[in-house]
Amino acid sequence: MSVTQKEMVEEIKTQWKKLWQERLDDKVRAEGIAATDYSKLFVDKGTVIHATRKFKSLSFKEILEQNQIQNADRLIPPNPQIGGWTKFIKVTITDQKPQRKSRALTYVEPEKEKQQPKKGGRGWLHK
Repeated sequence: MSVTQKEMVEEIKTQWKKLWQERLDDKVRAEGIAATDYSKLFVDKGTVIHATRKFKSLSFKEILEQNQIQNADRLIPPNPQIGGWTKFIKVTITDQKPQRKSRALTYVEPEKEKQQPKKGGRGWLHK
């Protein structure tokens, strides 16, 4: 990927973040509306970017393809249900069975041979 494409992707990412941070939420209609124009994202002011019913939401991948970015799939992490770092961690790392016990945990100190008690077990009586 060339340097100009990397710069373009960074610009698109910053506009994408800005779009979602600065959106206007319409509580009555349950919609998210774009607050300003975003030329790189092909979104105009007042465009509905998020809604609850029968709405096709914006896709970052489609925006990258419209901007003619090559290998757009490499720049977007996969859906967590399909796979990705989160699923990898949940499946492989957190579900591991404990390994065999270490030598320090299984070490048993040998019992010492008991000494003969002083004064036949009667204690220290001074006479």
